Amino acid sequence: MDELITQATTRDERQRGPAVAVLPVGSFEQHGDHLPLITDTAIACLIARRLADDHGLFLLPPITISCSHEHAPMAGTVSISAATLYATVNDIWRSLEASGHPGLLIVNGHGGNYVLSNVVQELNVNGPRVALFPVSEDRAKARADAGLESTGAEDMHAGEFEVSLLLHGAPHLVHDGIAADDHAAPRRPHLLTLGMNGYTTNGVIGRPSLASAAKGEALLNSFSQSARAHLDLITTG
Repeated sequence: MDELITQATTRDERQRGPAVAVLPVGSFEQHGDHLPLITDTAIACLIARRLADDHGLFLLPPITISCSHEHAPMAGTVSISAATLYATVNDIWRSLEASGHPGLLIVNGHGGNYVLSNVVQELNVNGPRVALFPVSEDRAKARADAGLESTGAEDMHAGEFEVSLLLHGAPHLVHDGIAADDHAAPRRPHLLTLGMNGYTTNGVIGRPSLASAAKGEALLNSFSQSARAHLDLITTG
């Protein structure tokens, strides 16, 4: 993770001047037996680092624990409340705003962080300055650009999408045995009530066996292109 987390100094940022900040938001939750608990954080950092490098953004360190309550019964998972995550992101933006930074791009690596949509909507009441990325359209485009074989509904957790990104950007985090972890549960109407335990026993919903480093690279390339529209909005309105 050293290469994914910013090591910039205050001199580096002073020389850059105020810039749009990019905040990775991950989680600390189970991803089956062959991916680490920090999977979502690593993925958010991979995307945020790429966007910072390509678009000259101020890279922030990640929020590493978030709203993983649907994974609660599974070993290793730790969560904070939605209210705490809301307050943390709100405080970070207020600090950035006071320092003269023109905007904030939040890179969310965990689908259960629903509250991020609320905080972004509220922070933009007086004009667009904060964006949440990637949104569903960005993900759909990235999946198509990368030639992913599973659908978004099939590939919900620890599957082709996530494993491909890790194989490209942090292959040491993908442990032996991942190819045997495929598990299908494309329909999950009671996920909020039953949690992940209601739909999987191995912690995976998706087909990690389809993943490749080439797909991961293509996903990052697509995300970098899609981010431009979000950045334009929060810097020019």
